[in-house]
Amino acid sequence: MDADFLIIGGGIAGVSAAARMSELGSVILLEAEDTLAHHASGRSAALFEPRYGAPAVVGLSMASEAHFRSLPGVLSPRGLLLVAKADAEEAFEHDLNGMAFDRISLEEARAIVPILNPETVAMAGYAAHAEDLDTDLVVQGFAREARARSARVLTRARVSAIAKDGAGWRVTCDAGEFTARMIVNAAGAWVDQVAAMAGVRPLGFTPYRRSMARIPAPGGLDVSRWPMLFGPGEDWYAKPDAGALIVSPAEEDLMEPHDAWADDMVLAEGLARYEEMVTEPVTRLLASWAGLRTFSPDRVLVIGPDVREPGFFWLAGQGGYGFQTCPAASRLAADLIGGRTPDIEADLVAALSPSRFG
Repeated sequence: MDADFLIIGGGIAGVSAAARMSELGSVILLEAEDTLAHHASGRSAALFEPRYGAPAVVGLSMASEAHFRSLPGVLSPRGLLLVAKADAEEAFEHDLNGMAFDRISLEEARAIVPILNPETVAMAGYAAHAEDLDTDLVVQGFAREARARSARVLTRARVSAIAKDGAGWRVTCDAGEFTARMIVNAAGAWVDQVAAMAGVRPLGFTPYRRSMARIPAPGGLDVSRWPMLFGPGEDWYAKPDAGALIVSPAEEDLMEPHDAWADDMVLAEGLARYEEMVTEPVTRLLASWAGLRTFSPDRVLVIGPDVREPGFFWLAGQGGYGFQTCPAASRLAADLIGGRTPDIEADLVAALSPSRFG
């Protein structure tokens, strides 16, 4: 065998898994693109909001916090400001309670973000616990850890065939042919395609597009200390980024796996929702892009060996939570593969298991 573990996918799921699996044996990671974290991982809004997502996602995020705090410079203050119109009270209350916002007055909200429109913003909530997450530091840190234990990290290595080979697997890719005892499927939007290639039953993952636009700082203001702005029900958001703002329509448009790009009409609709809540118009775009957020049928990550093929391990369905869950998710994967008792509670392990899909 060329390796004990062959990881397919070089996003944050695959890279963090490579670091953890390299504690257990030899690792080869195959990434189809020229660089690691090319797709969804490279297009993240880069916020650590541990109360965001389904209960199992929140559990993984909470279990990841200690790792992030142990790394200098990974987390930094940002905050999250929820703003809503008068007719969005139900969605506002749902987010306010579910994500532990403190209700604040419009005057307090405008003191934080002075461009909020007093004629449209009727309700506001603030959460100081949301923090910026330096995604590049996280990716590179895990990659260094993996390479330090002799993991082979190969880019331009798109997988074209997978076959059983005795007690293990034979995987053909652009970089050659490799054999391994176990496959770790961390292929993002392509996880079901990888499974089908390996003769494993797909679990029904769904990629959805999420678009972003970068706009100049409104009114030429210094936005560096502004929090992330969040519409109720996540129907848009905006976040300071390198002296500008990134604004997203927060859409979930069903897509086939591909290198996604932003839809101009969808961006325009999202920017209109943002503009309705502020006093400064959007006059031009500096850039735009999109990524695919891939969810399992119940929108919770899938971590564990396949029910019918235990040599095929799922690390999939990160959706919009890949970075903020990656320390605990990759540790759980290594614990399960290494036969160790996971640090997280048994109910959470079960909620993430592929066995829930039968």
